[in-house]
Amino acid sequence: MRKWILWAAGVFAVVLLALSIAGYYISRQIEPYLREQTIAYLSKRFASEVDLASLDIELPVLAPWRYVTGSGRGVMVSVAARGIELRHGGRRDVAPLFRMRKLEFRADLAELRGANPAVDLVTLDGLEINIPPKGQRPVLTNPSGAKTPAVLIRKIVADGAKLAILPRDPGKYPLEFAMFKLTLTSAGPGVPMGYATDLTNAKPPGIIRSTGSFGPWNGENPGETPLTGEYQFDRADLGVFKGIAGTLASTGRFNGLLEKIVVDGETRTPDFRLSSSGNPMMLTTRFYAIVDGTNGNTILQPVQAKLGRSRFAVRGSIAREKDEKKKSILLDVVFQEGHIEDLLKLAMKGDTPILRGPIDLKTKIIVKPGPGPVADRLNLDGTFELSNAHFTTPTVQDQIDMLSRRGQGQPKSTAINEVASGLGGDFRLSGGVIDFSRLKFVVPGAAVELTGNYQFRTEVLDFRGKLRLDARVSQTMSGWKRWVLKPVDPIFAKDGAGTVLNIQVTGTRSKPSFGRAK
Repeated sequence: MRKWILWAAGVFAVVLLALSIAGYYISRQIEPYLREQTIAYLSKRFASEVDLASLDIELPVLAPWRYVTGSGRGVMVSVAARGIELRHGGRRDVAPLFRMRKLEFRADLAELRGANPAVDLVTLDGLEINIPPKGQRPVLTNPSGAKTPAVLIRKIVADGAKLAILPRDPGKYPLEFAMFKLTLTSAGPGVPMGYATDLTNAKPPGIIRSTGSFGPWNGENPGETPLTGEYQFDRADLGVFKGIAGTLASTGRFNGLLEKIVVDGETRTPDFRLSSSGNPMMLTTRFYAIVDGTNGNTILQPVQAKLGRSRFAVRGSIAREKDEKKKSILLDVVFQEGHIEDLLKLAMKGDTPILRGPIDLKTKIIVKPGPGPVADRLNLDGTFELSNAHFTTPTVQDQIDMLSRRGQGQPKSTAINEVASGLGGDFRLSGGVIDFSRLKFVVPGAAVELTGNYQFRTEVLDFRGKLRLDARVSQTMSGWKRWVLKPVDPIFAKDGAGTVLNIQVTGTRSKPSFGRAK
């Protein structure tokens, strides 16, 4: 009995050895074929030259028997390729279009060698995707000239992948996205790939979750690859942009080509604020935008926004001009339902704005690229009009009421109280200085017309203009002063007004100085 057992064990060992040897020779025959087909597939599909450091094949023990008896059907072959680089256009002066530490897949050998090869699952480790800047994507035909079989890949998993949009200036850092989860499905030739990804947005930093379809891949021009889907963007930190802060969330849908993506979405920032003031405001937007996914240029047309209770529309672009290394912001803003207290709360320190009331505002916003805070690079050119405005500080409103009383020639009238103010003007902001070519302040009985500027950094005021009153100088006083001033009434009565005075406003925002100008 023992001899039979030893004999059987010996036979089994010989069979295993024979199968192993056969498997080795079969794998040696299959390896060149799979290597050639892998390179040909990647080369044709992505119009790139392919570098492949190594390719290893593993076969199950019984694979030789199944291979001989069934032409490979049921033989599951495991393939691991390492050190893969796809160089679009064969260029060696830029980063490869794709780079992978490892590519693994397991497939039925019969399916691989059939007329319609298919692979159930491909796993990519250390995938890096580098999109060249627009205009630097040369056309590349299949370098080998060989006909590549149509391979159906049912699922690709590439967790930990990185996407980089390369800049035109090689000395600049690329725009990078870390996709810590990425799954692609049904990646057949000429068929869009379904995808699901969680990625880290570069700027502002945050988590984007997106699902949709991608492709088919346009090897001759990657920027013309179709893209569609929906996204959810959470916990985006706006503090990376100098001058503003807040945590943004956004959802939306998109479709188009990689270089021209149409996005329809909305954002919500419950704590939007300027770094200089620190007053948080609710900011929501509903937007329609066209995005070039290869360089990040964005055209907004339009954005419907709400800040506090104020509603406004924004059109424009966030884009890099031809000779610029960074993006410029060019926007047209029109307030459709504005409240001055919302703008003041956002821009000023303290919880209580000094003024409240409706405002009409139209302005062009230009933010040029460069170092330093956004406030120093911000340029505005616009007009504004306030009607029915009231000052929230009692002492200030009392002075406004007194101006109206004197302007109407009733300095003692307590019936003139809580008067509404009108304020409007034309302004330009540049270099932290706002210039007013027209600034008009109106209350019943009085009007102030000024020109001048205000410097935000030093808070210095410098305005010159005229004060016009309906009443004559003597009528602004009461008692004996009224009679004393009657002789000078004709001197100050001009241009149909009872009184016209040249005035100036100087000093600082906290300590303004009002007086007559020479």
